[in-house]
Amino acid sequence: MNRLLALAALVILLTTSALASESPVYTGLIGNTAAGGYDIVSYFESGEPAKGSTQFTASYKGATWRFTNAENLRRFQQDPARYAPAYGGYCAWAVSQGYLAKGDPKHWAIRDGRLYLNYDESVHNRWLEDPESFIRQADANWPAVLE
Repeated sequence: MNRLLALAALVILLTTSALASESPVYTGLIGNTAAGGYDIVSYFESGEPAKGSTQFTASYKGATWRFTNAENLRRFQQDPARYAPAYGGYCAWAVSQGYLAKGDPKHWAIRDGRLYLNYDESVHNRWLEDPESFIRQADANWPAVLE
């Protein structure tokens, strides 16, 4: 039981450290891959997420980004800020509420040419109730919420 409690405390400490790190890009606890390894250009080009490949990668803001093909990699390299998810890929709704949570690349929306990720389906549905308001709130909180 004590080992289980110690392990839980370690996971909480690591999660808190990872979320409060200086990196403006969410990459999870293990590894340095942004957007869960999904090709963020695919959201804009095909209208749906696609898993990226380790064959086509780029580094941006301290994270590794994966792409499905050389063309999407080229597009990203030409203008990474255009494709990178808002708030470093953290959950857009959570940022609007003043805290950090992982963004899940399967729960997403594009608004005014910007990609937003949310924690899960229920949070995504809540975010969709008033995205403009939540975006204004999140913009006001970002990047101070990283501290």
